Amino acid sequence: MNQKVKILITGGAGFIGSNLCEYFLSKEYQVVCLDNFATGHRHNLSSFINNKNFTLIEGDIRNLSDCHKAVGGVDFVLHQAALGSVPRSINDPITTNDVNVSGFLNMLVASRDAKVKRFIYAASSSTYGDSESLPKVEENIGKPLSPYAITKYVNELYAEIFSKSYGLETIGLRYFNVFGRKQDPNGAYAAVIPKFVMQLMAHESPVINGDGNFSRDFTYIDNVIQMNELAIKITNPEAINTVYNTAYGDRTTLNDLVKYLKESLSKYDKVIASLPIIHGPNRAGDIPHSLASIDKAKKLLNYKPLFSMQKGLDEAVKWYWSNLKK
Repeated sequence: MNQKVKILITGGAGFIGSNLCEYFLSKEYQVVCLDNFATGHRHNLSSFINNKNFTLIEGDIRNLSDCHKAVGGVDFVLHQAALGSVPRSINDPITTNDVNVSGFLNMLVASRDAKVKRFIYAASSSTYGDSESLPKVEENIGKPLSPYAITKYVNELYAEIFSKSYGLETIGLRYFNVFGRKQDPNGAYAAVIPKFVMQLMAHESPVINGDGNFSRDFTYIDNVIQMNELAIKITNPEAINTVYNTAYGDRTTLNDLVKYLKESLSKYDKVIASLPIIHGPNRAGDIPHSLASIDKAKKLLNYKPLFSMQKGLDEAVKWYWSNLKK
């Protein structure tokens, strides 16, 4: 496969996108990155920007001509570009919709026109909405709880229609709270793990939304990379034109998360072990509990997650301490 295969990674300068770029370049694929650097960072590309198999296209998925330019000669699209964050979508639903729905549709159209072999896209566990059943099974979803969740559900509907109407192969990967190296700890919408890590390293008390008993299926980046690779390589027709939970298949409360973080970080700095935790109000649009069934991915994709939450957390902490400790 590899050397002759060309992959487009939209949002390739972001956290997940840049990890995907790095991985597939290490496997000798040709990689094109499309990014407008709204939330991605150039420093995420620094280790491979001069790789002969890497091409950077600065552009915006809201611009159809940029999408057409990016898909030229591409075999597979890994669509990661999106505006994440539930709070951001509540504060600015219009921009979230423009990027996540209109931009997504542009990429589908461009991929169809370019006769891309398969369109693999970042879906979201937020699609489960108000469904209280655990674990989350792909075929059973509830009503969305935020504008962001609506956009990610609409993505799945559009992908299904493009598969049926135009024969474009699609696979959606419902990401569950992905974390790991290169995840940005800064900004108003930073994810909880890098944000807490930076606060603890600075000897500041992290603030947990609510009583800390909300739980998440925290998923290390290398498990996500594995799922994207499997989605590229799978040839079984039954495994295509569907969606998969992309997770480890276990859940951790926010209270336990902070406990594990303190344990991991205190190996580098003993003061961290005794830092107090602050509890604040619950956050609007948050799902109380999230736990994925990964049976479908195991059965149809032969998915075998290698990193538990705690194993991944140790790797992430090691990276943050080495790269971001001031």
